[in-house]
Amino acid sequence: MVDPRGPRFAAAVTVVVLAAAIITGSPWVLLAQAAVFAVGSLAGIRHAPYGLVFRYLIRPRLGPPAEMEAEAPPRFAQTVGLMFTLVGAVGLLAGVPALGYTLAAFAFVAAFLNAVFGLCLGCRMYLVLRSITAKGVRA
Repeated sequence: MVDPRGPRFAAAVTVVVLAAAIITGSPWVLLAQAAVFAVGSLAGIRHAPYGLVFRYLIRPRLGPPAEMEAEAPPRFAQTVGLMFTLVGAVGLLAGVPALGYTLAAFAFVAAFLNAVFGLCLGCRMYLVLRSITAKGVRA
């Protein structure tokens, strides 16, 4: 279980990083964000760099969360973000800027929706895929 404010904080930082990547056209900034997503995806969001900043610097200054949430949906969202930023960076490095900018923009929009409105698209995808998988198993 995780404090839902942590992934939202991480999404806000991600918005800034992805905006910098899009504005500068830097595949290296996208790769740096991909590395952050990779840690969150593989080791868990509590161990990702932005999660550590939230855990040690921000959360102690806040009251306890109203409720906790399962880690699996935001962790899946980190995996989706990893795929978008990684392929976007490869697109920029391979001289296919349309691919790079498009995938970076999609990741930016998803992070923005999470940061501003608390709408985690990757989390929703996780829940939909899980319900489809569960229905398929029962059939």
